[in-house]
Amino acid sequence: MDEMTRLRELRADAPVPDRSALAPGRQRLTEAAAAGRRARRLKADWRIASIGAAAAITVAAVLGTQLVDAAAPDRSGPAATTGTLRLSSPAEVLNRAADTLEKQQAAPEPRDDQWIYTKTVMAQSAQSAQRSSAVGGFTYDPDNWVPYDNSAAAKNGKDDDYRTSRQVYRAANELPDDPARLLAKVRSFYPTGNTAENPPEAEAQHSFRAMGLMVEAYPIAPAALARIYRALATVPGVHVTDHLVKDAAGREAIAITRKEDGIHEQREILLDPHDFRYAGMRFVVTEDYEYASSAGKVRFPSEKFKAGQIMLSEARVRAAVVDAKGEKP
Repeated sequence: MDEMTRLRELRADAPVPDRSALAPGRQRLTEAAAAGRRARRLKADWRIASIGAAAAITVAAVLGTQLVDAAAPDRSGPAATTGTLRLSSPAEVLNRAADTLEKQQAAPEPRDDQWIYTKTVMAQSAQSAQRSSAVGGFTYDPDNWVPYDNSAAAKNGKDDDYRTSRQVYRAANELPDDPARLLAKVRSFYPTGNTAENPPEAEAQHSFRAMGLMVEAYPIAPAALARIYRALATVPGVHVTDHLVKDAAGREAIAITRKEDGIHEQREILLDPHDFRYAGMRFVVTEDYEYASSAGKVRFPSEKFKAGQIMLSEARVRAAVVDAKGEKP
């Protein structure tokens, strides 16, 4: 489902997409962006394809000063519900998160006839938004419903790497305690490319991307998420931002980060500082660089990107198990 040509029209160093976590309703969005050109690439998630159609999406916000990171936050502030939390190392943060989650009782697994409801806020950089006239229109719907047992989509869909919520929930429960074995299992669950056009990711990047999909999964048992966090802390190149950042909804969040191989951006997994649950994701420029791009016969002037610039941000503001499509908690 990757539309790398259109993607590069908007920015040079976008991470590569897939449909590992793509719900059927999201497929229409990315298929509209692809416009018939289906270059299969490395596995990632539907949001990255959506930035390829960023100009075609009516997003909830355009990133600006209201979404700058929360510099030097008061450590007695938002994270006070979990006690004093030093954002000094990913191991300290993620193991602390795991300790908290292990004390929580798991809710019953959803029934096969139930639905997973999520509400998200997405935002893109002003530079991407300024190119809105380059592609056609498509409205982004922040509300999404997916059957918990979405076997029909998994069986009849165009992608053999689609995972239902039930598959992810049960796979997470079966993950081993040993971090190395757990990472290997998750990489196998969310595989990477293996062709000349789609070469495999390096192991560390593959691990971080695949683990991000697991962290994002809903629902997921607290004990399973705790094991995932402990293993995530061992991925080479993983860091934690030393201050709370802002997600697309303007909330403060912990950023677990890793620089993407070969490009000028880092992928960030955002966690709620209160309960350590998934809050969202971001892609942030890591160093100043300049790039000239084109869209078909339309050529754009060279653009300068600054370190710290947020290219894409998503916040999940609600997630729940409901009994019917269209029902909200």
